[in-house]
Amino acid sequence: MHRFRTVRKAEIPVIPLRDSVLFPHATLPFVVARESSGRLLEALGDEKNVVLATQRDPRVDEPGVDDLYPVGTLTHLVRVVHMPQNRGTHLVVAEGLQRVRLLGEKQRAPFLTARCELLVDLVPAQPDDEYLALAEALKTSFAEIIELSPVLSNDLLPVVATTDDASLLTDFVATALQNLPTCVRQELLETLDVHDRMKRLEEELLREREKLALQQKIRAEIQEKLAGAQRELFLREQIKAIQHELGEKDEQAEVLDGLRRRVEEAGMPEEAKAEADRELARLAQIPPAAAEYTVSRTYLDWLTTLPWKEPSGAPIDVVRAEQILDEDHHDLERVKERIVEYLAVVQLKRDLKGPILCFVGPPGVGKTSLGKSIARALGRRFVRISLGGMHDEAEIRGHRRTYVGALPGQILQGIRRAGSRDPIFMLDEVDKLGRDFRGDPASALLEVLDPEQNFSFRDHYLDVPFDLSKVLFITTANVLEPVPPALLDRMEVLELPGYTDEEKLHIAQRFLVPRAIQEHGMREGDHLRFEDDGLVEIIRSYTHEAGVRNLGREIGAICRKQARRIAKGEWGLLTVGSAVVREHLGAPRFEVETELEERTRTPGVAVALAWTPAGGDILFVEAALMERDKGEFTVTGQIGDVMQESTKAALSWLRANGSRYAIEPARFKGSDLHIHVPAGSVPKDGPSAGVVMAAALASLFTGRRVRPRVALTGEITLSGQVLPVGGIKEKVLAARRCGVREIILPAKNEPNVTGDLPEHLRVGIAFHYVKRIDEALDLALEPPPT
Repeated sequence: MHRFRTVRKAEIPVIPLRDSVLFPHATLPFVVARESSGRLLEALGDEKNVVLATQRDPRVDEPGVDDLYPVGTLTHLVRVVHMPQNRGTHLVVAEGLQRVRLLGEKQRAPFLTARCELLVDLVPAQPDDEYLALAEALKTSFAEIIELSPVLSNDLLPVVATTDDASLLTDFVATALQNLPTCVRQELLETLDVHDRMKRLEEELLREREKLALQQKIRAEIQEKLAGAQRELFLREQIKAIQHELGEKDEQAEVLDGLRRRVEEAGMPEEAKAEADRELARLAQIPPAAAEYTVSRTYLDWLTTLPWKEPSGAPIDVVRAEQILDEDHHDLERVKERIVEYLAVVQLKRDLKGPILCFVGPPGVGKTSLGKSIARALGRRFVRISLGGMHDEAEIRGHRRTYVGALPGQILQGIRRAGSRDPIFMLDEVDKLGRDFRGDPASALLEVLDPEQNFSFRDHYLDVPFDLSKVLFITTANVLEPVPPALLDRMEVLELPGYTDEEKLHIAQRFLVPRAIQEHGMREGDHLRFEDDGLVEIIRSYTHEAGVRNLGREIGAICRKQARRIAKGEWGLLTVGSAVVREHLGAPRFEVETELEERTRTPGVAVALAWTPAGGDILFVEAALMERDKGEFTVTGQIGDVMQESTKAALSWLRANGSRYAIEPARFKGSDLHIHVPAGSVPKDGPSAGVVMAAALASLFTGRRVRPRVALTGEITLSGQVLPVGGIKEKVLAARRCGVREIILPAKNEPNVTGDLPEHLRVGIAFHYVKRIDEALDLALEPPPT
């Protein structure tokens, strides 16, 4: 027979536990951080009994009764300590009393309270032999686990041995086994039949015993291997003694002699030489089998393989260098001039420190390839590392030798790959450096790129100075805004703007086409020939970029089409004209010139010139008027705050000066105004759209269209002035690419056009320089009807 449980129901406050289970007669310390549980502790007063119940999902922040397992533990709070350093946090020590079933939720605020019934274990009135055998098996299994476990104390053995209450025994053992999963603990808590609970716990004890036995076996095997390593070390020492008696050198002595010879031949400065000698003396005392031996030898390998000696100083041929730069790159005259000037000064002064150059320009304009050409022109090695996404300062300065697997940073690794102290060292994508808890690589670059400091650059791994002053560092970036000012101040910025259609055609004829044909295993003139009109068609209708990267891809696509024909046995020369381009590449993707004509036929549409990290571009500004009484003003197209303010300034100026253009004041008040800047999915911002906003609004309210193929740029003020803007060269290139014939821009930007733009970029475009908005509108709008 069984002694049946008695039930008593009550409403009791509940503290949810995320990943713990408390058994009756056990003690559990835990931290209370939830606000609701904190309010419960403050409201308890002298009544210290609560229910602890485990959450089904520990990620739930404010669980209700439905989020908890149905059975918890009635608990007496032995101690509650407020933690002043963490506001609202309490340290609680709880003692389990009795199992409790949660029947339903009474309240959730200010703290969780549930309707509960107290549960009593199901224990047989007269325990049978199986019941008693299970209890003894539990004690035996737990004793074996204590013997195998390095964590459980032997003090637990007498407690278990003297416990006759099977319910108390199961709860005690389940509490002591810290490795039991939460779901298993909860299952044991919910099992009221003590016989079933003992069977379930015995299964877990057997599983835990097998796991501990396997762990002990693995430890024994490892200890045996270590003993074998010690024996091997002893035998090696005996071999050394025998070799010494025979007058022979052992392997370690030969390694040390080789390292000493390399140290002497490396040409290190005094400090590096002294450090190498100290490390050699230390290495001689370390057994070869020790882990520290490899660390020390790797350090000496790095010290001896770095190029410490002065560069050879090969003769400099300035004329040949100019020829190489012209062969490899079209245009880029300013950059080529700066390199030739550097070579000329080096010819006069051999100990000149290398300049720190920064090539800035949109993707695909040849920044990286220009670095390779400079190395070829100077007759030096070329090294490149990419800084994009680099977050760890140790990637630049190296890791200290205390770390496992430590190595020098990318700078010295690149110097070793070059095998020379004066390579061309390119730091690619300097504007995409990251920064997080591991450090700031941009700050680490300050010493590398400072000619006043880099003559004694100290890598964390080597911890001796290395002279980087002879290295010609070249950094590249698409934009300068993300580059820290301190780093930017150390570099000489050279801008590489985008290419015109004529320059792209020249680059394609001279570089891209021959390379693509060769890469695809064909011969120019025998298998494939590109006509000028075909290349122009690709440039204008299938690419829309400042550089030539996509142009090279499209040329490669046509080469692959021809390679496929040849593979099928269709031999013959393919002449690529505009018709063949459309046949192989499909419908044109860009038709900007016709778009300019079509979209500006309606009053209220104007063309703006914009600057982007990928080069210049054009934008269409559209304005629409709706006859309503609210007078609402709407701006769409993902326009930023600065551009929205420019729009409002343009509207305010037009309202203040509407009489000049015969605009009735009532039209502003009795109409809704909407300005949209396609494409709507691309964010846009900046002050340079102010004058084009004024032109679009003036065109809308006067009914006079903006003249076709006219583009505008410039910031405006409420007083009607047109202020200068940046990115003029990129904007002019975009205007040429898109078929713009006239550009209206601020008068103060005239030096940017006449001084920075070569004559061939200005041909075919009329530039109008204006100081005030009304001048710009007179040039942009069609004449009023007579």
